[in-house]
Amino acid sequence: MNTESNNSSKDTQEEFKVNGDKIVTKIKEIIKEGNARRIIIKNEKDEVLLEFPVTVGAVGVLLAPVLAAVGALAALLTNCTIVVVKRS
Repeated sequence: MNTESNNSSKDTQEEFKVNGDKIVTKIKEIIKEGNARRIIIKNEKDEVLLEFPVTVGAVGVLLAPVLAAVGALAALLTNCTIVVVKRS
């Protein structure tokens, strides 16, 4: 029996619609909560612009370049959707 497929079915998704200037703040808030496994940023057309895993040990220095990329995206977006994949 494949246990990986069973584990992925236990993941839940939560979506947040935010303005471009609030993306970085919302992502920092999501990371601080500590239960996110993956974060996906989509544009108004529901196209994935950025997707990255959130590793518990990598919250500090390793996510700094990702947050810089998110900040650059924020300058280009007016509205977007943040999808947070959480383990339930």
